[in-house]
Amino acid sequence: MTTLSAAILLFLIMDPLGNIPIFLSLLKGVSPKRRRAVMVRELLIALAVLLVFLMGGQLILKLLQLRQESISIAGGIVLFLIGIRMVFPPADGGGIFGGSGEGEPFIVPMAIPGVAGPSAMAALLLLTNTQPGRTADWATALLGAWFATAVILLSSTYLFRWLGESVLTALERVMGMLLIALSVQMFLGGIASYLHLTV
Repeated sequence: MTTLSAAILLFLIMDPLGNIPIFLSLLKGVSPKRRRAVMVRELLIALAVLLVFLMGGQLILKLLQLRQESISIAGGIVLFLIGIRMVFPPADGGGIFGGSGEGEPFIVPMAIPGVAGPSAMAALLLLTNTQPGRTADWATALLGAWFATAVILLSSTYLFRWLGESVLTALERVMGMLLIALSVQMFLGGIASYLHLTV
Protein backbone atom coordinates (compact mmCIF):
# COMPACT_ATOMS: atom_id res chain seq x y z
CA MET A 1 0.00 0.00 0.00
CA THR A 2 1.32 3.43 -0.94
CA THR A 3 1.33 6.43 1.38
CA LEU A 4 -1.40 8.09 -0.70
CA SER A 5 -3.67 5.04 -0.67
CA ALA A 6 -3.16 4.71 3.10
CA ALA A 7 -4.10 8.39 3.54
CA ILE A 8 -7.22 7.91 1.41
CA LEU A 9 -8.17 4.83 3.42
CA LEU A 10 -7.79 6.67 6.72
CA PHE A 11 -9.69 9.68 5.35
CA LEU A 12 -12.60 7.46 4.29
CA ILE A 13 -12.62 5.76 7.69
CA MET A 14 -12.70 9.11 9.51
CA ASP A 15 -15.67 10.09 7.30
CA PRO A 16 -15.62 13.87 7.89
CA LEU A 17 -18.43 14.66 5.43
CA GLY A 18 -20.75 12.12 7.01
CA ASN A 19 -19.84 13.39 10.47
CA ILE A 20 -20.77 17.03 9.77
CA PRO A 21 -24.49 16.77 10.68
CA ILE A 22 -23.70 14.65 13.75
CA PHE A 23 -20.98 16.98 15.00
CA LEU A 24 -23.19 20.03 14.50
CA SER A 25 -25.92 18.27 16.48
CA LEU A 26 -23.47 17.44 19.28
CA LEU A 27 -22.32 21.08 19.43
CA LYS A 28 -25.83 22.51 19.39
CA GLY A 29 -25.81 23.06 23.14
CA VAL A 30 -22.36 24.71 23.12
CA SER A 31 -22.08 28.48 22.79
CA PRO A 32 -21.02 29.63 19.30
CA LYS A 33 -17.81 31.17 20.67
CA ARG A 34 -16.75 27.82 22.17
CA ARG A 35 -17.62 25.55 19.26
CA ARG A 36 -14.42 26.00 17.26
CA ALA A 37 -12.25 25.59 20.38
CA VAL A 38 -14.11 22.40 21.33
CA MET A 39 -13.74 21.08 17.78
CA VAL A 40 -9.98 21.78 17.73
CA ARG A 41 -9.55 20.15 21.15
CA GLU A 42 -11.41 17.00 20.09
CA LEU A 43 -9.48 16.78 16.80
CA LEU A 44 -6.14 17.05 18.62
CA ILE A 45 -7.19 14.37 21.13
CA ALA A 46 -8.18 12.09 18.25
CA LEU A 47 -4.82 12.69 16.53
CA ALA A 48 -2.94 11.91 19.76
CA VAL A 49 -4.86 8.63 20.19
CA LEU A 50 -4.20 7.61 16.58
CA LEU A 51 -0.50 8.46 16.88
CA VAL A 52 -0.28 6.26 19.97
CA PHE A 53 -1.75 3.36 18.01
CA LEU A 54 0.59 4.10 15.09
CA MET A 55 3.79 4.33 17.16
CA GLY A 56 2.88 1.60 19.62
CA GLY A 57 1.18 -0.74 17.19
CA GLN A 58 3.86 -3.43 17.34
CA LEU A 59 4.00 -3.30 21.14
CA ILE A 60 0.20 -3.50 21.42
CA LEU A 61 0.10 -6.55 19.18
CA LYS A 62 2.88 -8.25 21.17
CA LEU A 63 1.24 -7.50 24.51
CA LEU A 64 -2.11 -8.83 23.33
CA GLN A 65 -0.43 -11.69 21.41
CA LEU A 66 -2.39 -10.85 18.28
CA ARG A 67 -1.39 -12.00 14.81
CA GLN A 68 -1.56 -9.87 11.68
CA GLU A 69 -4.37 -12.05 10.32
CA SER A 70 -6.49 -11.43 13.42
CA ILE A 71 -6.14 -7.65 13.07
CA SER A 72 -6.91 -7.79 9.36
CA ILE A 73 -10.04 -9.91 9.81
CA ALA A 74 -11.26 -7.96 12.86
CA GLY A 75 -10.54 -4.63 11.13
CA GLY A 76 -12.47 -5.79 8.08
CA ILE A 77 -15.47 -6.77 10.20
CA VAL A 78 -15.50 -3.47 12.13
CA LEU A 79 -15.02 -1.49 8.92
CA PHE A 80 -17.87 -3.44 7.31
CA LEU A 81 -20.24 -2.71 10.20
CA ILE A 82 -19.42 1.01 10.14
CA GLY A 83 -19.84 1.08 6.35
CA ILE A 84 -23.24 -0.62 6.68
CA ARG A 85 -24.35 1.95 9.28
CA MET A 86 -23.19 4.75 6.99
CA VAL A 87 -25.21 3.37 4.07
CA PHE A 88 -28.19 2.34 6.22
CA PRO A 89 -28.21 4.67 9.27
CA PRO A 90 -30.35 3.79 12.31
CA ALA A 91 -33.90 5.07 12.34
CA ASP A 92 -33.31 7.01 15.58
CA GLY A 93 -30.80 9.27 13.81
CA GLY A 94 -28.05 8.54 16.30
CA GLY A 95 -25.62 7.46 13.62
CA ILE A 96 -22.56 5.50 14.63
CA PHE A 97 -22.23 7.53 17.84
CA GLY A 98 -25.57 6.75 19.44
CA GLY A 99 -27.63 9.49 21.03
CA SER A 100 -26.11 12.84 21.87
CA GLY A 101 -25.70 13.73 25.53
CA GLU A 102 -26.12 17.12 27.15
CA GLY A 103 -23.38 19.66 27.79
CA GLU A 104 -20.04 20.12 26.11
CA PRO A 105 -18.72 16.94 24.46
CA PHE A 106 -15.37 15.71 25.79
CA ILE A 107 -13.45 12.90 24.08
CA VAL A 108 -16.59 10.77 23.61
CA PRO A 109 -18.21 10.74 21.12
CA MET A 110 -16.47 13.37 18.96
CA ALA A 111 -12.80 12.40 19.33
CA ILE A 112 -13.54 8.72 19.98
CA PRO A 113 -15.20 7.14 18.03
CA GLY A 114 -15.99 10.19 15.86
CA VAL A 115 -12.54 10.69 14.35
CA ALA A 116 -10.41 8.04 16.07
CA GLY A 117 -12.76 5.11 15.70
CA PRO A 118 -12.01 1.40 16.13
CA SER A 119 -11.64 0.88 12.39
CA ALA A 120 -9.00 3.65 12.14
CA MET A 121 -7.11 2.10 15.06
CA ALA A 122 -7.32 -1.35 13.46
CA ALA A 123 -6.13 0.05 10.13
CA LEU A 124 -3.10 1.66 11.78
CA LEU A 125 -2.28 -1.55 13.66
CA LEU A 126 -2.51 -3.46 10.39
CA LEU A 127 -0.28 -0.98 8.54
CA THR A 128 2.42 -1.00 11.22
CA ASN A 129 2.34 -4.79 11.48
CA THR A 130 2.48 -5.58 7.77
CA GLN A 131 5.23 -3.07 6.94
CA PRO A 132 6.84 -1.92 10.22
CA GLY A 133 9.75 -0.20 8.47
CA ARG A 134 7.48 2.43 6.95
CA THR A 135 6.29 4.15 10.12
CA ALA A 136 7.25 7.55 8.69
CA ASP A 137 5.08 6.89 5.61
CA TRP A 138 2.12 5.84 7.73
CA ALA A 139 2.59 8.90 9.97
CA THR A 140 2.54 11.11 6.87
CA ALA A 141 -0.62 9.38 5.66
CA LEU A 142 -2.26 9.78 9.07
CA LEU A 143 -1.35 13.47 9.33
CA GLY A 144 -2.61 14.11 5.78
CA ALA A 145 -5.92 12.33 6.42
CA TRP A 146 -6.33 14.04 9.79
CA PHE A 147 -5.56 17.49 8.34
CA ALA A 148 -8.12 17.04 5.56
CA THR A 149 -10.65 15.82 8.12
CA ALA A 150 -9.91 18.76 10.42
CA VAL A 151 -10.34 21.31 7.61
CA ILE A 152 -13.70 19.83 6.61
CA LEU A 153 -15.03 19.54 10.17
CA LEU A 154 -13.88 23.05 11.14
CA SER A 155 -15.74 24.32 8.07
CA SER A 156 -18.78 22.19 8.91
CA THR A 157 -21.17 25.10 9.45
CA TYR A 158 -20.43 26.61 6.03
CA LEU A 159 -20.41 23.24 4.26
CA PHE A 160 -23.74 22.30 5.81
CA ARG A 161 -25.29 25.56 4.57
CA TRP A 162 -23.67 25.31 1.14
CA LEU A 163 -24.18 21.62 0.35
CA GLY A 164 -27.29 20.90 2.39
CA GLU A 165 -28.16 17.79 4.34
CA SER A 166 -29.27 15.79 1.28
CA VAL A 167 -25.92 16.19 -0.51
CA LEU A 168 -23.97 15.36 2.65
CA THR A 169 -26.14 12.30 3.17
CA ALA A 170 -25.49 11.15 -0.40
CA LEU A 171 -21.74 11.65 0.07
CA GLU A 172 -21.86 9.65 3.28
CA ARG A 173 -23.60 6.78 1.44
CA VAL A 174 -20.90 6.79 -1.24
CA MET A 175 -18.13 6.78 1.37
CA GLY A 176 -19.93 3.96 3.16
CA MET A 177 -19.96 1.89 -0.03
CA LEU A 178 -16.23 2.47 -0.48
CA LEU A 179 -15.62 1.45 3.13
CA ILE A 180 -17.61 -1.74 2.62
CA ALA A 181 -15.48 -2.61 -0.42
CA LEU A 182 -12.29 -1.87 1.52
CA SER A 183 -13.52 -3.94 4.47
CA VAL A 184 -14.18 -6.95 2.25
CA GLN A 185 -10.68 -6.63 0.77
CA MET A 186 -9.17 -6.39 4.27
CA PHE A 187 -11.18 -9.41 5.44
CA LEU A 188 -10.21 -11.49 2.39
CA GLY A 189 -6.58 -10.46 2.85
CA GLY A 190 -6.64 -11.71 6.45
CA ILE A 191 -8.24 -15.03 5.45
CA ALA A 192 -5.80 -15.48 2.56
CA SER A 193 -2.82 -14.73 4.80
CA TYR A 194 -4.04 -17.19 7.41
CA LEU A 195 -4.57 -19.93 4.80
CA HIS A 196 -1.40 -18.95 2.88
CA LEU A 197 -3.38 -18.21 -0.27
CA THR A 198 -3.10 -15.39 -2.83
CA VAL A 199 -6.03 -13.10 -3.64
